Amino acid sequence: MTKIDIFSGFLGAGKTTLIKKLISEVYAGEKLVLIENEFGDVGVDGAFLQDAGIEITEMSSGCICCSLVGDFGIALEKVISEFHPDRILIEPSGVGKLSDVILAVQRLGDEEIFLNSFTTVVDAKKAKMYMKNFGEFFNNQVEFANSIILSRTADMSENKIQEVIDLLRTHNTDATIITTPWDELDGKLILEAMEHKNTLEAELQRLAEEVEKEAEEHEKLHHHHDHDEEEHEHHHHDHDEEEHEHHHHDHDEEEHEHHHHDHDEEEHEHHHHHHDHEGHHHHHHGHDADEIFESWGVETAKKFSRETIENALKALDNAEEYGIVLRAKGAVAGEDGKWIFFDYVPEESNIRDGNPDVIGRLCVIGSELKEDNLKKLFNMD
Repeated sequence: MTKIDIFSGFLGAGKTTLIKKLISEVYAGEKLVLIENEFGDVGVDGAFLQDAGIEITEMSSGCICCSLVGDFGIALEKVISEFHPDRILIEPSGVGKLSDVILAVQRLGDEEIFLNSFTTVVDAKKAKMYMKNFGEFFNNQVEFANSIILSRTADMSENKIQEVIDLLRTHNTDATIITTPWDELDGKLILEAMEHKNTLEAELQRLAEEVEKEAEEHEKLHHHHDHDEEEHEHHHHDHDEEEHEHHHHDHDEEEHEHHHHDHDEEEHEHHHHHHDHEGHHHHHHGHDADEIFESWGVETAKKFSRETIENALKALDNAEEYGIVLRAKGAVAGEDGKWIFFDYVPEESNIRDGNPDVIGRLCVIGSELKEDNLKKLFNMD
């Protein structure tokens, strides 16, 4: 099976730099082929690719999307049959439509091909101008991306970066957006984001599963304790055994139904309702109908002080003000240039320094959460 990663983006956005970083830090050891074509643009340096042992198929005579059925399809099939690569990197022309390139790959109908990622690199300083002047082409690259990687954010203010995020979200509500300067990131983190393994939704899901697991363990202990007491007091052994079996049967059925229902509902909610990535709601129903977990999550390029995070975590103990918070977790850029990682359970928190992540994230799990107050608490309003 050959994975295909498509790198889209306007001329000069930084696709070549990104590909070189990934080749150096992540793709090492894989059999790679790069298909690139640029209108007079300097592609990935040939000597660099030779040193890395990578085959290169150049198509400088025209844009991939201008020869969808012809050259591109033939080149791709030839590459697969000749080299049998683990991964093919496709770098189409900066003015090409990403949807056309995806469609061209899909039209081959080759079962040995797996469309792994569609990444668009956006020059954060030029996004607004490109969207205004080249709407059709630029917006297409944004709309069809499953991850959007911002370049040249190092000397931009957090407010300016947030403006760019908001702009991109008007055309794509679901893509993972990377705002952290690339030289601060390990290539593995970038690839995880490209492959949708490093997302806000995934983090909220992991957190919710931890809370549910704890609740289940607590209920098992509680049920076992009640069961023992009942057996000791009444000595109805057969009756208890029947009840015990009945409980497990119901529980299994309930969990099976719940899993399918929640999964569908969660996907539906996320797809249709989350336009700004600022309030993700996932309801997790435990064994009891009244046991409902909610989650609130935010992605942000904002920089925080350690003191702000410390004060916010202490404040989360106030259920009247913020709801019943069972767990909170996050990784955000710090004002001192370091990254702040934190974990919270009621009346206990841990704050530490960590390596930069692709974008800052705040995640909170609990019940009856007061989202407006949480936003204010973390200065996200």
